[in-house]
Amino acid sequence: MASAGLARLNGLFAAYKPPGKHWKYVRDTVELKLLQGLNALKRPAPLQQVRFLLGPKEGGEEKELTLTATSVPILANHPLVRGPSFTGLKIGVGHVLDIQASGVLVLGVGHGNKLLMDLHHAHLTKDYTVRGLLGKATDDFSDLGRLVEKTTYDHVTQEKLDRILAVIQGSHQKALVMHSRLDLKTQEAYELAVKGLIRPMDKAPMLILGVRCLEFSPPEFLLEIQCMNETQQQLRRVVHEIGLELKSTAVCTQVRRTRDGAFTVDDALPRTRWDLRSVQDAIREVKPRLEEELLKTWEVVLDSEQLPSP
Repeated sequence: MASAGLARLNGLFAAYKPPGKHWKYVRDTVELKLLQGLNALKRPAPLQQVRFLLGPKEGGEEKELTLTATSVPILANHPLVRGPSFTGLKIGVGHVLDIQASGVLVLGVGHGNKLLMDLHHAHLTKDYTVRGLLGKATDDFSDLGRLVEKTTYDHVTQEKLDRILAVIQGSHQKALVMHSRLDLKTQEAYELAVKGLIRPMDKAPMLILGVRCLEFSPPEFLLEIQCMNETQQQLRRVVHEIGLELKSTAVCTQVRRTRDGAFTVDDALPRTRWDLRSVQDAIREVKPRLEEELLKTWEVVLDSEQLPSP
């Protein structure tokens, strides 16, 4: 039934956003597919009403007409009269991705729109794979921008890159402690730091909690970055700054989000699965993990508020 199908559309799910597409395209396409699925479900049988219809009298020898009580369907609710039952769904979007980026895009439907706000305030971390190219610099830090400089990169080694990444991670971790307003001299705060559960207590800039090199094949390299409060353009700037620290230049050729909180790239539905049944299954499967992640985060927030500030 259509009403039962709509009742199961309450929660959060993830779709895979391809590069070159706006996030609004993903949201609007998912909404269209869900509406098509809901309207294709079996509708309840039309209501009946008693009408007195004029017809020939039964058993009469002469052609006499009489009124006969007859049950007929009410056509006011017929699909050809009323049109589709569902014409719109409110689908919210979590942390957006720009046109060039790809990866996990969290969407909410029904009461999932409220959960999107909870995710925003929980400050959950996100994972990205960022691909860079040495030897070039552009005006927008991407390989699609206007070329402004070319440099050599023969002197760049993975050891030098790893040292710079360690410095970046260390400086951002210090900033995280500052924005969390915690005193690491206390045992409770130290344990939170060891477990990686420190979260900023106020509006903070982009914070990189972890960064490492996955591949290094000059001029290309691939980074894995764990961060929060970021934009994809800021990640491209990080690649640019890494190139400068290496006494060279670098542009970003790919930004791909592989995790957004409890949602991984395996949870993200490809375009071929943006249908009603797949979305309903995705909402059901991720619900326990999402509740556990939010509960753990809010417990950490409450504990942090009780800890003394430096």
